[in-house]
Amino acid sequence: TRQSKEQAAALDQIIKFHHEFKDPKTQLQPIVEKIESTAAQNQKLHSPLTFELVLARDDLLERVPELTITRPDLTLERLISEEESRLTEILSKLPSAKERRVLQALPRALGDGWSRRVWRMMVSNNPRLVAQIPKIFAENGKIDELRTLLERAVREHSASSEMMVWLCRERASWPELITPEILPAILSAIERDQHNETSRSSRLRDLLLDDRELIGDIFTNSEVGAARDVMRRLLLTPVFDNLTKRSLMARVIKLYPELESMATGAQPEEKTETLIVSWSSLRKRQEEYEEIVNKKIPENSKEIGVARSYGDLRENFEFKAAKQMQAVLMRRKSELEQMLHRARGTDFSNADTFQISIGTIVTLRDVDSAQEESYSILGAWDGDPERHIISYQTAIGQALLGKKRGERVTLNTDHGTATYEVVAISSAPLDIAPALAEDQGVALGAG
Repeated sequence: TRQSKEQAAALDQIIKFHHEFKDPKTQLQPIVEKIESTAAQNQKLHSPLTFELVLARDDLLERVPELTITRPDLTLERLISEEESRLTEILSKLPSAKERRVLQALPRALGDGWSRRVWRMMVSNNPRLVAQIPKIFAENGKIDELRTLLERAVREHSASSEMMVWLCRERASWPELITPEILPAILSAIERDQHNETSRSSRLRDLLLDDRELIGDIFTNSEVGAARDVMRRLLLTPVFDNLTKRSLMARVIKLYPELESMATGAQPEEKTETLIVSWSSLRKRQEEYEEIVNKKIPENSKEIGVARSYGDLRENFEFKAAKQMQAVLMRRKSELEQMLHRARGTDFSNADTFQISIGTIVTLRDVDSAQEESYSILGAWDGDPERHIISYQTAIGQALLGKKRGERVTLNTDHGTATYEVVAISSAPLDIAPALAEDQGVALGAG
């Protein structure tokens, strides 16, 4: 409210000129008491004001130590804990400097597990939070956890459009995430926003089109097969017209001239690369395909029919939304058909352990630190960084394939590049691939 803003502004002036009060304890103590009573009264109805008042009180107490608190339970940490479910909305209404102070208090206020809860705020698609929250992770030694969360969001195409805008703009700090996998995640975010008719997608869309170096950075040191997969995905998206698609594809073709025929639709089918996948991941995509074909598309067709009956299709929001969903479903159906057509299931038995191959566990020793870590090299759809499971299609997977015991390999790390020696190679257990949800009941060796 206007009165609330005036109160906050007046407090800022008092804090700024506190040194001019001749008897600060006598003159300012009533103000502290007024701040606290007003803050307590407004916590539920005007939460942003309460946060501003508590921050102002703390500033005043820091500058004038002889002042005393009359409500010791009224703390920033307690407010954060009690208003956690509304915190994203509250923060959006605070001035940026005060928002930053609240964010810095989150680890103290939320305690153990704060990082996961703060991550949920970052996923909210608020651009200010998306830009500020990574700094909180860094200041509290949680940058590796943030990297893992970002990797998963990109891999699962769950990253919001604002997260993708931030990641692309800050890509120099996150080179390990700027791979061909990020482009399908960008397209999914734009499609999701377009379906929900939010304005956020235009920022990400404009970035993809206007940043002339982004495509080149995405495909640095990538195999042509990865570029081919991304080009197929680009061809299927409903969010760009054909002219825009060709413009984006031209940037990829500049890096991989052998893919030029894809722009004209003349790519020979026999050149399609086979995907080696675990039975569980194959079954998961089969079930997704069956659900789209047998459930989601028929339901969407009914929605289109019902929406059409409302008349005046130009102003018919329900019809427009249903048609947009139809485009998304048909795109995903076509994408899954291509993926399933290329897939060859395996249980990873009889893996070649003479060298690093698909279905092996490799132990690597850092040549400088002598620290050892083990990784499982599995199918195209099996990546799970938290469990040290690597898809053979990733840059790391491709670098490791074919290496033998005693050989060395240079890999990209968080701090640049590092050289590793292959210490051991063994067969991966059949149950090491990420399992499906329990209610699906699909065993890895099934098929």
